[in-house]
Amino acid sequence: MKARPVAARKAAVMAALAVAAGLLAGCGSSSSPSAHPTATVTVTVTAPAAPATSPAPLTPTATPAGPAGCVTTALTASLGPSSGAAGSSYYPIEFTNSSGTTCSLYGYPGVSFVAASGAQVGAAATEDPTYPRLLVTLTPGGTVHAELRITDAQNYPPSTCDPVAVHQLRIFPPGQTSALTIDVTAVACSSTSVQILSVQTVQPGSGSE
Repeated sequence: MKARPVAARKAAVMAALAVAAGLLAGCGSSSSPSAHPTATVTVTVTAPAAPATSPAPLTPTATPAGPAGCVTTALTASLGPSSGAAGSSYYPIEFTNSSGTTCSLYGYPGVSFVAASGAQVGAAATEDPTYPRLLVTLTPGGTVHAELRITDAQNYPPSTCDPVAVHQLRIFPPGQTSALTIDVTAVACSSTSVQILSVQTVQPGSGSE
């Protein structure tokens, strides 16, 4: 009869161990607290914009390499034989090197009518682009020319032209600030709103060649 209580105690112990094992298993299977969600940050790096390119500064037309420019005192000027067409007259302005040194001319002369007082009459000549700029060399005694066009002032109403008699042309050789004068007899428009003079670039040879 004593064997039954022992067996009962063993059964009770086994049951307690089973309950403890179950509790431990339950604790081991419990999930750990969930981690906080991680925010994803995307960083975009933009290269700094390249600075806008400034336009290159305009460069004045440079005189090609060659003999030094002819100064005004080294030159004489005259008008060659005229020709006419469509209400205009054409004259070659002839530049002659009166010095003993070779020199050069490049580009357009400045041309205007002047009164006996020396004051300019009307608008100065515009630049006629018929021929490109060309470096022209003048040996001592050599002559080159630039074609001058004079439009007949009578082509314009007197109220627009304001005509006046003139007796001289003032000529600035290219690149020079002192002038030569040529005697002429003409009627010019004293109004600067009327353009009756235009001139081409200096070209080789005299205008009569």
